[in-house]
Amino acid sequence: MPPLLKVILRRTLLGLLTLLLVSGVVFAATQALPSDTARAILGREATPERLAALREQLDLNRPAIVQYGSWLGGVATGDLGDSLVAKQPVTALISGRVKNSAALVLLAALISVPLALLLGSLSGLLRDRGFDTVVSLGSLTLAALPEFVVGILLILLLATQVFHIFPAVTLLDPESSILAQLKMLVLPSLTLVLAVAPYIVRTLRASMIEVLESDYIQMARLKGMSERTVLGRHALPNAIVPAIQVIALNLAWLAGGVVVVEYLFNYPGIGSALMDAVSNRDLPVIQAITLLIAGLYVIFNLVADILTILVSPRLRTGLQ
Repeated sequence: MPPLLKVILRRTLLGLLTLLLVSGVVFAATQALPSDTARAILGREATPERLAALREQLDLNRPAIVQYGSWLGGVATGDLGDSLVAKQPVTALISGRVKNSAALVLLAALISVPLALLLGSLSGLLRDRGFDTVVSLGSLTLAALPEFVVGILLILLLATQVFHIFPAVTLLDPESSILAQLKMLVLPSLTLVLAVAPYIVRTLRASMIEVLESDYIQMARLKGMSERTVLGRHALPNAIVPAIQVIALNLAWLAGGVVVVEYLFNYPGIGSALMDAVSNRDLPVIQAITLLIAGLYVIFNLVADILTILVSPRLRTGLQ
């Protein structure tokens, strides 16, 4: 078996083990939520008889370990259960929300990653110059601001007080495609871009500076290689390795951090679905969305590990 395939298989197995542990934590946490699911559904005026009947119907009377085994078996077969509130399969309930959030995250990633890589590499090349100073101060300022503060500032600037270019609230038409409503996604996606790009910029800048001061870069220049060859073949491939891990973590953060941004802009994604599920104590929906976010973390980190090996000549050599 090729060494790279062995690494992928080992990381995949570790990822599955991580998801198993996360599923246990998620199930235990949802079971520990205050209040009673049956009472949350029927209301405070429900009689004890109706509450007991509903608990029996929803299998809430079974031991927690039995409920966990049943839920985990359903997850393994693609059955996430039925919503306790909407009375429909969880997959059907959140499928549209997942698509909306995926479109928002994808748009933010397509903008933030190339932009951050460009600014970070240029900032490292132009160390201590005017461009580097502006980029460093700007990225540090944005990194210090929570995403909801960035979103509020964008609303004040581009939707209400100063300019009226974009809508302050995202009202998507479910009958139309996302591509036909891109204007609605500008402010939420821009908020996510400004929230994650600074970390990638600063990581790549620091890595680029370290690589440019290394001995093998100096040796390449002494051999008479052109600056473009030195940067493209030696500096950037080695400098981008730490940035890949940061990109993976930030993309995974987008999947989870989108909850706050979606609530701020009233965006119909998994964030609003998760908040509604928590307020209604809809345990199957909470468990499904939380496990989905955890799965994205595992997938992004697995892809980042593989890309790190493929990009770094030293790691590729170590596998041979």
